[in-house]
Amino acid sequence: MTPDCLPPETLRTRCPEHQFQFATTAELEPLVEPVGQARAIDALRFSTRVRGPGYHAFACGPAGSGRLSLVSAELEREARGRPVPDDWCYVHNFKLAHAPRALRLPAGRGSALTSAMARLVEDLKSALPAAFGRDENRKRQEDIEAQFQERQQQAIGALSERAAAQGVLLIGTPSGFAFAPMDEQGEAMNPARFQKMPAEDQARIKAIIEGLQNELQALVRQFPLWFKEMRERLTTLNREIAEYVVNHLVDEVRARFPDLPAVVAWLEEIRADIVAHAPAFMLSASPPPGADPMDLEAVFQRYAVNLFVDNGELEAAPVIHSDLPTLGNLLGRIEHRAMMGTLLTDFSLLKAGALHRANGGFLILDARQVLMQPFAWEALKRSLRAREVKLDASEMQFGMLTTVSLEPSPIPLDVKLCLIGEHWLMYLLEANDPEFRDLFKVVADFEDEVVRDDDNQLAYARLCARLARDAGTRPLDRAAVCALIEHSARLAEDAERLTTAVHALDDLIREADYCAEAAGRTTIGADALREAIVRKRHRSDRIRARMLEEVLRGNRIIATDGHAIGQINGLSVVRMDSFSFGQPSRITATTRLGDGRVIDIEREIELGGALHSKGVLILSNLLASRYAAGVPLSMSASLVFEQSYGMVDGDSASLAELCALLSSLSGVPIQQRYAVTGSVNQLGEVQAIGGVNDKIEGFFEVCQARGLGAGHGVVIPHANVKHLMLRQDVVEACRAGSFHVYAVKTVDEALELLTSVDAGTRNGDGQFPAHSVNGLAEARLIEFSVQRRDFARGSGNSDDDES
Repeated sequence: MTPDCLPPETLRTRCPEHQFQFATTAELEPLVEPVGQARAIDALRFSTRVRGPGYHAFACGPAGSGRLSLVSAELEREARGRPVPDDWCYVHNFKLAHAPRALRLPAGRGSALTSAMARLVEDLKSALPAAFGRDENRKRQEDIEAQFQERQQQAIGALSERAAAQGVLLIGTPSGFAFAPMDEQGEAMNPARFQKMPAEDQARIKAIIEGLQNELQALVRQFPLWFKEMRERLTTLNREIAEYVVNHLVDEVRARFPDLPAVVAWLEEIRADIVAHAPAFMLSASPPPGADPMDLEAVFQRYAVNLFVDNGELEAAPVIHSDLPTLGNLLGRIEHRAMMGTLLTDFSLLKAGALHRANGGFLILDARQVLMQPFAWEALKRSLRAREVKLDASEMQFGMLTTVSLEPSPIPLDVKLCLIGEHWLMYLLEANDPEFRDLFKVVADFEDEVVRDDDNQLAYARLCARLARDAGTRPLDRAAVCALIEHSARLAEDAERLTTAVHALDDLIREADYCAEAAGRTTIGADALREAIVRKRHRSDRIRARMLEEVLRGNRIIATDGHAIGQINGLSVVRMDSFSFGQPSRITATTRLGDGRVIDIEREIELGGALHSKGVLILSNLLASRYAAGVPLSMSASLVFEQSYGMVDGDSASLAELCALLSSLSGVPIQQRYAVTGSVNQLGEVQAIGGVNDKIEGFFEVCQARGLGAGHGVVIPHANVKHLMLRQDVVEACRAGSFHVYAVKTVDEALELLTSVDAGTRNGDGQFPAHSVNGLAEARLIEFSVQRRDFARGSGNSDDDES
């Protein structure tokens, strides 16, 4: 039975304006919840609220579906009901200088500690020099030094008196002390006179001097001990003065944090360290010539606070999105400063990463971006497993830096992570990373399309209101909303579905606003929206136009009239990123006596994909089971896409290929005014294919350019009727009767339409009508079988004769 052409109403499912009660989207309440994503939202909420390790989420869906905005909005709603997390500070570790200590403080108090410590250092810089400069403290220092001098002078004086009593004079020299014989006037005796003295007197005086020399040496050995004692007394005095000042100022800071034991313990360490380094504060007031200010600042830096994570200005738990998830941006980094040819660092150069900032809240990452960054994925998993963030010098870890670095204490991690990516990426991670499923136990699966019903169409109108408001464009009128809904169904390639590609709709509204502005309109109308669609297509269709031009100039041979045996117009889709278009291709088939093999030339030269090869194998088995069930299939056939120079894949051409083969077998020509798309199974049923709208429009454009009116049309699977959302010009051509779309369920229906000859069904005797397409094809196959049998017998007799 020959199928009738589809009525124009089925070619594009309209969105009636009367179902909406608004004039423009300005009257609507903007949509907050996304359209048709209840499953994904439920999964996200479960992930954020369930307790236990590994319940992080992977939000998977096609790009442009609004995954990021939806995840961000949902996590921000969840964060509003959660407390603000604590601040984190890094401070100097007085016991292990290379391992800075992490301090945890309630939100906002980290900034208070930072300011208090900065103020403390400034107060000490003025208070300590002032305390040491007081008259009473200076006098006490001078008294201690004077006592030392006096003690030393008294000891030397007593030794000098003892020496004088024995006729020996103690003389002070630039190099120390010396003894000499004394004359009657109490002066040092002339050496010449000493030489004239009797030998006995000289020996006696020498013995006295030797004894005094021993006493002097013993006394000199006491001087360092006395000096040490003096220094200890001065140190004790300085400590007393410093403690008097430091205790008062440190106690003021400590009084502000009595409920934080870790801070109090650190302040006690600071108290002792400041007292020990009090001279540095003295030098800061009046540095001596040649002193390096950096040395002093290094001392003061020990008492500073690195406000690592400041949550003081937050009102709820943080929601962080890191769009460049490098290792340093995720886990933080240790920076260095160059000084005199070397790299130095300290705790003040520790910088927080996204995990630190999201701690106590939520973190959103693009899975593909994380995997592209060196070492980021493994470091992220390590932190999630350990539930802590360890700040490592990655340069040292991988041998890129050999300078001294730090080992900061790790920070406990309490974060819920949501990775965003496509389905294929999640499947790859599941298959190749055994830790992935343990860490990401929740899948938030985003729909790429939703059912097109009244509720969702109204939701789309509210979505348009939100997109227009957020973009700052003109509101859409009712007709424009209907046109946008129809375009959404076209993007979904299904008249009964709507796409969830929010970004594509947002772009279209912005471009339609541009057209409305150029036309001087105050609202976006259907004409502006359609103009935006046409303009967008025109910007992208250079290659489509060139390929159409090649057909019209005769460089690519496509027949749109006449009849031909074994030749048919197939249809394919060319996809280039976000733009796709259909194009016709000539498919030819030849048949001859052979061994039952159908040669797919595309496969033989490795230009045919696996799915296309599958389609060819299916149709070859269909031929054998339908026409040669009782005899050997003695046909060889070849199929080829003429003038095809690229990869061919998919089974949507198998219906066209089968019709071409049957035409070649039966000798019945095919009308070239038709193009065919559809796949077939082994039972001869025609199955749905993709890209049906592009394919129809591709053949329509060729026929339109050559002149419509010869009954041009396209044959599609009946299962694809619900997918039709054709362009308005195609619908109008069908309404005018100059173009047609036919829907078929079986191969036989397609054959009758294409050949205008009865396909034929088996009668009670199991025979096809003799002049039907099936009858002629079967007769030809039986003829091939007889010829093959006779050829085999003839070859056998010849061999016998020779023997």
